[in-house]
Amino acid sequence: MNKYELALVLTAKIEDDARAATLEKVKEMIARFGGKITNVDEWGKKRLAYEIQKMREGFYYFIQFDADADCPAEIEKRIRILDNVIRYLCVRAEA
Repeated sequence: MNKYELALVLTAKIEDDARAATLEKVKEMIARFGGKITNVDEWGKKRLAYEIQKMREGFYYFIQFDADADCPAEIEKRIRILDNVIRYLCVRAEA
């Protein structure tokens, strides 16, 4: 199993419960494809480096997980179509 880190930026225009539901969906996706979440860091609302979809702020989350090599591709396929996610990046963490 490899170590991965998923960075998520969620839109700042949603309510707290919708934001929590989106985060839970992402966690369930990771678990569904054989990943084991080791850490979730919530950075809160931060200013974006540049405007995305006429938004200047977003909620940042960093999810660290262990998974097989095919898991990140499956997760990215499904995160891409979530409405509240404006940016994401999944990278393999160094050992």
